[in-house]
Amino acid sequence: MFFSRSSRLARGGLVAAFAFSITMGATPTRASADGGENLIDFPTFAGASTMLDRNGSADIITAPDGQRILRLTPGGFRQAGSAWAKPKLDLTRSFESRFKVYLHHGEPTADGIAFLVQSDGPRALGGWGGGLGFRGIRNSVAVEFDTFRNATDPSNNHVAVVLRGNPDFHAAIGEPSIPLFGQPFWARVNYDAANHDVRIYVRSLQAGAEEELALEATVDLAAEVGASSAWVGFTAATGGAFTKQDIYSWMVEAPGA
Repeated sequence: MFFSRSSRLARGGLVAAFAFSITMGATPTRASADGGENLIDFPTFAGASTMLDRNGSADIITAPDGQRILRLTPGGFRQAGSAWAKPKLDLTRSFESRFKVYLHHGEPTADGIAFLVQSDGPRALGGWGGGLGFRGIRNSVAVEFDTFRNATDPSNNHVAVVLRGNPDFHAAIGEPSIPLFGQPFWARVNYDAANHDVRIYVRSLQAGAEEELALEATVDLAAEVGASSAWVGFTAATGGAFTKQDIYSWMVEAPGA
């Protein structure tokens, strides 16, 4: 069952001048308790090839700075990619996922990425374009970071919760003040299993930037995917417009007892 407690956040002005180092941006403050268990820990994706099932256009590559990253789409026409951690995630427990995202190269931008929990399996891959790589993955809950305005979208810079692999319907939606395209950012997805509370935060890598709550919603992950444990990972897609869509680091942590 799903009940949205979100309200659309006012869009702020974009930063005119932005100096950053994608490899040096500090991680967001951890919200979980001390003694938390690291379920997934990729400070970079070096050595991660055997730990991730990758489909479609997704691959682990070496970025220009020499860092190993997860590239979901390399910037081609009508691409879709997915990557899933091989250990399944216990959805009856609270967890927090943090990841560094860089969506770049392409005008207009398209189409965005999504963080998913899903029980369809490690080969799950959905449609290209506005499908964001998860359209048709029915046993799923997606948190999308969307950079292209399709007919059902409020803008080309929004965050949404999507159920049952249908990106044409947003169960909850928010518009962060930071740009999702062209500048790297941190994202943090926090799930309180006891209260079925999902919170999505974003933060620019700009010096002195503060984390903002982009969206909050109530969703029972286990009930929605039809299983107490599920695969967790990312999807992305391009259509007639194309973008390179990269994940630079990724962690999933369960709070301590």
